[in-house]
Amino acid sequence: MKHIRSIITLGCLAAMAATSGAQGFRSGSGITDIMRAGPRLGPPPVQRAPAAPAAAPVQRAAEFIVALVNSEPITNTDVQTRVTRLLKENPDAERVPRAELARLVLERLIVERAQLQLAKEGGIKVDDVAIDQAEQTVARQNEISLVELRRRVAAEGIALADFRSDLRDQLLLTRLRDREVESKIKISDTEADEYLRDQRNSTTKNAALQNLNLAQVLVALPENATDAQVAAAQKKAQGIADRARSGEDFAKLVRENSDSPDRANGGAIGMRTADRYPPLFVDAVQSTGLNGIAGPVRSSAGFHVLKVLAKAQIGSLDATVTQTQVRHILLLNDPKRTTAQAVAQLAEFKRRVQAGTADFASLARDNSQDASAKEGGDLGWSRPGQFVPEFEEAMDRLSPGQISDPVVSRFGVHLIQVVGRRDSKLTQTEQREAARNVLREQRIEEAFTTWVQEVRARAYVEYRDPPQS
Repeated sequence: MKHIRSIITLGCLAAMAATSGAQGFRSGSGITDIMRAGPRLGPPPVQRAPAAPAAAPVQRAAEFIVALVNSEPITNTDVQTRVTRLLKENPDAERVPRAELARLVLERLIVERAQLQLAKEGGIKVDDVAIDQAEQTVARQNEISLVELRRRVAAEGIALADFRSDLRDQLLLTRLRDREVESKIKISDTEADEYLRDQRNSTTKNAALQNLNLAQVLVALPENATDAQVAAAQKKAQGIADRARSGEDFAKLVRENSDSPDRANGGAIGMRTADRYPPLFVDAVQSTGLNGIAGPVRSSAGFHVLKVLAKAQIGSLDATVTQTQVRHILLLNDPKRTTAQAVAQLAEFKRRVQAGTADFASLARDNSQDASAKEGGDLGWSRPGQFVPEFEEAMDRLSPGQISDPVVSRFGVHLIQVVGRRDSKLTQTEQREAARNVLREQRIEEAFTTWVQEVRARAYVEYRDPPQS
């Protein structure tokens, strides 16, 4: 992990890359997008000193309003703080003239502010429990503890309150996007079938429709690892890769050497489409055949040795996927019960099930507030991408028989239990659904760009000149 980035700041990076101008870019990498992407992989970590406290008086002296968005002010401090953070986190931004960077950031803030106002008007809320879980997710996906996450945030000169405020805003934007855009995109069976036919007939296959099941051994590196530590970890990873290539049992190598939480499953990450793996992994195994070994490859977490357990193109006759049989208890968002109360109630259910004084299915039948209640909470066999990311991220971390801690999603609070897992060939219906998901993601991006432009156009924006000295 190069830096623990403020989530909203990631949106600024998207703004710089957008070819359609400052008004057309996505709402940034929201927390669900981060969950979808998996652990952040990149160059070795770089430690930076905290921001100098002496800078604060300068900010106060330069404080003035630069724009009004529906009468809500954006200040020079808002813009300059975001610009400073962006420059610290992304060296490429230094190639952009400071004035142009400030203009892009201001436009970004205007778009965000207009959307956040729309979320508020629509009654969309995010409570502290959801932010707590978002923090924990960011820590998990950077493979560090919550304490370490907060330490690194502070080391970047970002106040914890500001970091949590960024998380809140991105959760609000994600839920707004879901309500205003994602829920309205529909793909017909005919469109999905046509897409599958095109894939089968095409000589160039769509990487997003390739299914991969990879297993990994992770040789972890500490933050700010010394050259000696890096060399030792690389040597260890190379030795593991050589042993795997010589025919040693990969699962045994995982159990004895891996620092990754998935070592309990023999390092298997699960069958899913390539776009649900870190790009570093996909690139590493691109030319690796079935049961082949790739790596070691370097990420911010350490060195990874990868084994290809399965590789298939959706639409082909041998396309398979790892399915999970899962059940849950859902307590809906309710004005009479806070999220914290729902979390406490489900935590008590988990304690009772683990103590053997209650049965999960019975508790689901008596308490779950969705259609699965009559089935004891059983959601059947699911495939990757079927559930909202908040739910799926928690589900994927469970082994069969395990029960999650309460999980907050846009629907309410869930208690999740994985019953079993299996690799299964995709039926025609399931292949159609996978193709539908790919098409849907494409349509969502197009629809979201148009929607953001409409929100920006409807907003009353008044630009203010800086005060004359």
